[in-house]
Amino acid sequence: MSQTPSRIRTILPGSSRAALGATVAGGVLTGLASAPERMSRLFRSRFPMVAVTGMTGVGKSQLVDRLTRRTSDDGVAEVGSAVMERRTRRSPRLQGFRFLVVPGDNAATRLGALDEVFHDEPVDGVIHVVANGYATPRRAAGTTGAASATREEQLAAELEDWTITSHRIASMAVRRDKPIWLVVAVTKTDLYPDDVDAVVDYYSPGSGSPFAARVDALRALAGGAKLSIDVLPVSSQSGDRRSASSAKGASAMVDALAARLAQLSGHV
Repeated sequence: MSQTPSRIRTILPGSSRAALGATVAGGVLTGLASAPERMSRLFRSRFPMVAVTGMTGVGKSQLVDRLTRRTSDDGVAEVGSAVMERRTRRSPRLQGFRFLVVPGDNAATRLGALDEVFHDEPVDGVIHVVANGYATPRRAAGTTGAASATREEQLAAELEDWTITSHRIASMAVRRDKPIWLVVAVTKTDLYPDDVDAVVDYYSPGSGSPFAARVDALRALAGGAKLSIDVLPVSSQSGDRRSASSAKGASAMVDALAARLAQLSGHV
């Protein structure tokens, strides 16, 4: 074995040895340079980024807290965050999701957050939260006291918010090489338990409702092959403590949403 290096030197002329050394060194450098990129792709495949959008008061943060099993003090939390919130869901299999909760208030911070999740660093999927007109009203800036709004006004505001968001989703989808997914999460179902199916239908593609018409328009803009759309009912509340079935039903809805996210992300 001690003679092997001399044999190589004998067989290869000086120029060939130099070329071989350069090739090996180049391969090592290329491998080192691409390692962070490969690790980033691996991490993103295991923890895809998910934008959580929707107007103020629909319960985006509460829903993400349930998905990430995070305890929040609902009584203290102010309706509507002015900054983008970040949450992570982890599983024992080293998989999960990174949620980016976009502010619902029409402010500069919201526009900046929309640019970040749909343009600067495009997300892998979107959960758009709606509330069937039951979003908690937000007081105008600088005013005090309880806010009020009719359900019809909230439905109109929800539709306007969806129009803005859907245009951003369509723009992102046409730029992406791979398909993206959208889940319309119909929350606050505890407020209309007997009408859940009809409300889910209202938000579903092809149902003919004003919201569905804009979902259909989004699909046409993005292309059916570039965008998958699901509509799922969910309750971000833990349920009435006096009713075990209500709490169980709310948890089952959140679990169904989490299971669908795992399917869409290729985790199962």
